[in-house]
Amino acid sequence: MPRYARAEREALADLLLALGPDAPTINEGWATRDLAAHLVLRERRPDAAGGLVLAPLRGYAERVRRRLAARPYPELVAQVRRAPVWSPVSNPLTDELANTLEFFIHHEDVRRASSGWLPRELPHGLQATLWKRAAPLARLTLRRFPADLYVQAPGYGEISVGRGGEPLRVVGAPAELVLFLSGRQRVARVQVDGPESSARQLRSASLGL
Repeated sequence: MPRYARAEREALADLLLALGPDAPTINEGWATRDLAAHLVLRERRPDAAGGLVLAPLRGYAERVRRRLAARPYPELVAQVRRAPVWSPVSNPLTDELANTLEFFIHHEDVRRASSGWLPRELPHGLQATLWKRAAPLARLTLRRFPADLYVQAPGYGEISVGRGGEPLRVVGAPAELVLFLSGRQRVARVQVDGPESSARQLRSASLGL
């Protein structure tokens, strides 16, 4: 079985080391050091990881993340590279399910912050895996959007979502759709067809989890 989560983790760790701790990412306010600290917190600090999704714990999670970011950068990246087998999100049973999308997106967060980037040529199997994640992500993030939305990945599938209204179509490769649906619209290469006002609203909407 292909290990896409492992491959994306390794590629991201290599890129983090190559760029150093102060390179930009497309995450507002975060350099590479901050992104690495986020990943270490998510996997290795279950006491704080709840703050990634629960507002009351957000302040504590951010304090822990800042402390992690202050550690020696090579040590931080080494922890990103090594998946802790005891972690709920990176043990051998959960790694592919929990981390393929996570590490793909954060790999692109770093790649696409540099000028001259181009989309990678990804294997069909990885694109298919990303589509499996994109479909439920679209249903979750776009369920209240005021339009009849059709999300299409040619060769992989199509779903419809939204609250109803004028039709709007979002077309792209699965990799580009997961970036778009996770709030990275400005760097996602997708085509949005439909009324200009609705398309503009979608491109600037706060998406993601």
